Amino acid sequence: MRPLSPHTIVISPIGDFTPELLDRISEEIKRIYAFTTDIQPLLKDIEFAFHPNRKQYHSTPILDELARRAPADAIKVLALVQVDLFIPILTHVYGEAQLGGKACMVSTIRLNEGHRSLNTQEPFLSRIIKEAIHELGHTFKLRHCREHTCLMHYCRNEGDVDRKSDQLCRYCRVLLEDDIKRLEGK
Repeated sequence: MRPLSPHTIVISPIGDFTPELLDRISEEIKRIYAFTTDIQPLLKDIEFAFHPNRKQYHSTPILDELARRAPADAIKVLALVQVDLFIPILTHVYGEAQLGGKACMVSTIRLNEGHRSLNTQEPFLSRIIKEAIHELGHTFKLRHCREHTCLMHYCRNEGDVDRKSDQLCRYCRVLLEDDIKRLEGK
């Protein structure tokens, strides 16, 4: 494993999240990406992205606003939300990321069998962490992986999330290292 980078990944909770969850996501970011983290709420209100007809939040405008508000020392921003997200071509998404960009986000709503509680039990925490690391992977130019156990595998339901591991496959690890080297000018 390479040493921790001087750059930071900002974890930006929008809503109330347990310190346990934020700590576990932070640890996984350090383990997979070798970046330090900082918890900074960058957005307090995301009502600008609410679509009343769908009763959901369009994730793309939220990502744009997060990227715009990212601190200068943040190499990436990961937001966590407790609302139902969509993109126009899908009925819902667990999260979204700017491919090769600065911002990504994960919603906890559909990862807890539809319950809106601040559940802190497994497998709920594990699902959120896997999807957070997955969405961050997209910001490092990683695409969906065909390997079913890879963190970058596309998931259609909670069972798919539960089945994938907490690791990147060898191929995705190589691609990640290449992009990190590029970002750090090495």
